[in-house]
This record gives sequence, structure tokens and C-alpha cells, in this order.
Amino acid sequence: MSRFPSFDLSGQVSLVTGAARGLGRAISLALANAGSDVALGLREVGGASSLVREIESMGRKALSLQMDVTDLAQISSAIQKAADHFGKLDILVNNAGNGIGGLALDVNEHDFDLTLALNLKSTFFASQAAAKLMLRQKRGRIINMSSQAAFAALPTESVYCASKAAVSHLTKCLAVEWGPHNITVNAVAPTFITTPGTEEMLSDSTFRADVIERIAALHRIGEPVEVAGAVVFLASPAASLITGHTILIDGGWTAR
Repeated sequence: MSRFPSFDLSGQVSLVTGAARGLGRAISLALANAGSDVALGLREVGGASSLVREIESMGRKALSLQMDVTDLAQISSAIQKAADHFGKLDILVNNAGNGIGGLALDVNEHDFDLTLALNLKSTFFASQAAAKLMLRQKRGRIINMSSQAAFAALPTESVYCASKAAVSHLTKCLAVEWGPHNITVNAVAPTFITTPGTEEMLSDSTFRADVIERIAALHRIGEPVEVAGAVVFLASPAASLITGHTILIDGGWTAR
């Protein structure tokens, strides 16, 4: 074992779902900066040409893949194509997800099912498909996107909170099941981060002020790179003894 921790991902291959913008884009770039080639799971395969160029400018390889995570056939196809193209798959980042807000009394079946499909079902089946490859390789890293919503009750977000709590518990279950095969499974749980997905909510000055107040320790909105850093750590050799864990990146929100 190395005397000092290593965060180097040189020679490794990552696949990031929901890679086109926001956290997915930041994570993809951070993995490339650490040395990894990156497969980009995209709902619209032509929507990340600038990201591909940025990754290639770092001397890494990038591959755009059609991967609508609500379509199980696209999930399995994209993961297999990534492995076929690069010869292996070392790291899977299940970043894609979303939620439909609303009072619990008003949630309909379609919105309930869609939220679970985006956040939980896709995470499970992408992990399953990747693990089948990683078992043959006898190593792998899977990093899931949970949320501080898994640990705190957010008004009008009951289904989203439940889905992210399920992701964190699923992470534990998969970690225990696949640990003997040298596959670690962890999750990150961000607070509100400045991304295109949160722009509308955070543009409301009252809402933004309330969020900043609730981020109890640091009193500021997070940046995508602050989440990407935790993902790179969990993907790296430095985190080789960490599995089944969810890292809260919440500025102290849940510490209150």
C-alpha cells in the first residue's frame, strides 16, 4: 500500500449519467482532470460537444452516449458501449435525477412514479449493469447522487426526499453485496448548489435567503466543483476503505 493517499485516476474509465450540465458536467471535468477518460451519459446525445472538447483539451478521451435513464434499454446499452469502447469501466457516477415538487396531498401517480424512476430506479439498474462488468474486472467504484433531502424533511418535497433516502440506503445494500468483489459503493448528498436546475428557485430572493440561513455553518450556496471534489475522492485510491457511506455536502444544514 502506498505511503501517502493517491487521488490519481490516470488510466481509468468513468461513466457519468446526466453529464450535460450542472453537477454532471462539473463531475465529468473533475474526473478528467484527475486522469480518467470519461463516457458521458446524455438524454440528448448531441448536447455536450463543448464538454467533449474540454475533456479532450485535458488530454483525456470522451465518449458521448445516448442514455435516457428512464429507459432501461438505454441504460444497459450505454454502459456496455462505454466498456466496449474503452475496454473496461472502472467508475460509475449515477448523477442523473430530478424531482417534481408539490404538497403531498396534491402529488399524482405520474409524478410519483417519474420521481422514483429518475432518482431510484435508474440508480439501481445502472449500478446493476455496471456491477456485472466490474465483477469480472474484480474492482470498481460506484458513486450515487443522494441529497441532503434524504436526511431532512423539506416541505413540498416528500416524494423527492423519500427517493433520495432510498438511494442512500440502496448504497449501503449494494456496498455489502458487492464489497467481496472489490467494488465500493458510496453516495454524495449535496445541499442547494448553483446549477441550471436550481436557478429558478434560487432567483427568488426570499427562498434564497431562507436557504442560506438554513445552511447553518457556512451560510452560502454551494458550487458544483465542491460536489465534484467529493466524487473524485470516492473514486480514487484514497477512498479504498470507504464503502456504504453517504457524504453530506451540505454546509452544515443537517448539523443544526
